[in-house]
Amino acid sequence: MRAVNLLPRDDGRQRGKSTQNNPLLVGGVAGTVLVTAIIAAAFLMASGGVSDNQGRYDAAQAELAATPAPPPTNAGATQLDQEKNARITALSSALAGRLAWDRVLREVSLVLPDDVWLTSLSAQAPAAAATPGASAGFTLNGRTYSHDGVARLLARLAVVPHLSNVQLLHSASATSETGRKVVEFSINANVKAAGSA
Repeated sequence: MRAVNLLPRDDGRQRGKSTQNNPLLVGGVAGTVLVTAIIAAAFLMASGGVSDNQGRYDAAQAELAATPAPPPTNAGATQLDQEKNARITALSSALAGRLAWDRVLREVSLVLPDDVWLTSLSAQAPAAAATPGASAGFTLNGRTYSHDGVARLLARLAVVPHLSNVQLLHSASATSETGRKVVEFSINANVKAAGSA
């Protein structure tokens, strides 16, 4: 058997070639140096901005400390504030007790069936001195083609949030001006005052 040398030859030519022909290694080192320089520059710029902001903050604090305290309020201003508060309270209580007729009439118009029409409507607001929760009177007079229409109107008025105690006062068959058979009716209800609806 013959002996074989498995160690590589120490050839000077090959060693010089391997270090000269490795641009990947050179590019990686250059990229690392470039990124480090960019990060260092960004850090220096940010720390300069922080110190500028700190200086402005300190100057504003010193200016605030040098500002004199406001003078005490005088009696005239206090009296005006009291009058203003009294007026606001009076307006708030007046608006809280106000009965929104526009809302009540809109709700009634939304539930009025197509085959029912009103001939008159009368309403009376509760007295100003009435206790909260007092109700106003509300009377509807009208016509329809059948007693079923009257019943349908009563059922719909019963679900209107601002109305309570909906009652049929009378319902009777009649003949209209055109000679057609109609049913005349009268319905009474209470309108809930503000604060009770």
